[in-house]
Amino acid sequence: MIMIANNDPQWQWQETEHGSYLTCQLLADWQHGFFSNHFPQQSPINLIKHLNEEADVYRLKQIHSDIVISTNAIDRQITPQSELQLVEGDGVFTSKSLQSVWSASADCTPILIADRITGKVAAVHSGWRGTAKNIVSHAIALFLAHGSKVENLLFAMGPAINGKMYQVDDYVAVEVVKTVIAHSQNLDSEQILRQGMELPNIIILPDPQQGKFRLDVTQTINLQIQQQGISSAQIAIAPYCTYQTPEHFFSYRRTHRKQNQWSGIISL
Repeated sequence: MIMIANNDPQWQWQETEHGSYLTCQLLADWQHGFFSNHFPQQSPINLIKHLNEEADVYRLKQIHSDIVISTNAIDRQITPQSELQLVEGDGVFTSKSLQSVWSASADCTPILIADRITGKVAAVHSGWRGTAKNIVSHAIALFLAHGSKVENLLFAMGPAINGKMYQVDDYVAVEVVKTVIAHSQNLDSEQILRQGMELPNIIILPDPQQGKFRLDVTQTINLQIQQQGISSAQIAIAPYCTYQTPEHFFSYRRTHRKQNQWSGIISL
């Protein structure tokens, strides 16, 4: 089996008889995984066996939204019979124990969130649209509404496309960048982009093509989280680009095929 060298101690590959999936040391107290393309066409109903078969499975029909839903609002766990009747949304949260929540991604950023005191968890899918709508802030708000404190939240952001590889239109760049620029409503597009290029997290780069930019969605989410008063020590970012590691990850930008990998976490 081909393995990718990993010099980041926060991230470890876990071996199974079917292939490898990624885990994050920050979430060591929770059974979780960022699954690779070694598990093609397998849904969370199948993947849960690699984490804990006793856990209930919850996922959503992802629509690139800012919708985060509690499992309390979902009638039942996902089964082979109910998988075609999914609730729409891009983040799923649970305050109950032994429930697994999942998100699917190819180049978008999968985020697993956990409360280190209560054991509550969430799984979020955030592409440029979800990031422009600040979906992770909505997820944080749901934790807080259920009694969590920001200093107890942990964030693991899984493999996604690297900003240097992600070319977008200027409109997309503006919509995403303005979420982390103070008083952006008073600025024009050129001012927003200029300020975005001056941020310490390199979230946007110029592109040789007119009207295009390179956008780092993951680093934008990272900045959004920190602007909620959360320390960088509470955040881990996977050191892998889906576009650049075809031996491990699907990438829509690379193949233009609708394939994805799943990320899931089980509440305590």
